[in-house]
Amino acid sequence: MTPEFHRPVRIDTIGERDRAVEIEANEGERAALARRFGLVAVDRLSGTFGVRREGDGILASGSVGASVVQACSVTGDPIAVTVIETVALRFADEMTSEGDEVELSVDALDILPIEDGAVDLGEAAAETMALALDPFPRSPGAAAVLKAAGVVSEDEATHGPFADLKAKLGQA
Repeated sequence: MTPEFHRPVRIDTIGERDRAVEIEANEGERAALARRFGLVAVDRLSGTFGVRREGDGILASGSVGASVVQACSVTGDPIAVTVIETVALRFADEMTSEGDEVELSVDALDILPIEDGAVDLGEAAAETMALALDPFPRSPGAAAVLKAAGVVSEDEATHGPFADLKAKLGQA
């Protein structure tokens, strides 16, 4: 299945030196991404990458920028969000099987597959945007709505399964 924001770069066009690639989602792609990720709107999604061969894979580094509108998880009110993420990705022919154990270093790169002789920078940008978003965004009025509904914040909770523990921790 082809993703909504498909920007393949054939690996046979990528050399040892950085190749600059800029991508931007069009209106239809942004609307499809908004549906996929449950957003009110994706107003802008773009990426700037430097891609190059390294060993048996392709490295892509750069940045992803987006302007989206999320719905508040409490009120449903629209919340404008700006995403600016630095990315460092490695595309590889063979992905690790589920049973294989992989030890990652602190500077390990996210690994994505090379498919049909190409790397898909559009899908990489879309996934980067989605992962950067707050899964439970709250508008400025969310706290008042929760309080009116009788939901207390963690700091206000005086009873419940962890109230005694909280009191004991406060005494230590």
